[in-house]
Amino acid sequence: MSAPLFKGVITALITPLRDGNVDEAAFEVLLERQISAGVHGVVPVGTTGESATLHFDEHKALVTLCVKLARGRVRVIAGAGAPATNEAI
Repeated sequence: MSAPLFKGVITALITPLRDGNVDEAAFEVLLERQISAGVHGVVPVGTTGESATLHFDEHKALVTLCVKLARGRVRVIAGAGAPATNEAI
């Protein structure tokens, strides 16, 4: 029997914004707080993370940033929501 792909606590992250732009510094603080609290995974840019209001490039950049900052300490499950089906795919 293989190990489960998902286990424990996986947090849906909000996307902090400042003046209409993603606040990367605040996002890093939020992510570090989640990791230090013991979560097993995070979901950046899900439906609680402004996925419907970010441009695709912003969405992709935030997921990339999250993976970089997590440094393998927790699973990162990229939110795939979008206002258009073709964009989500």
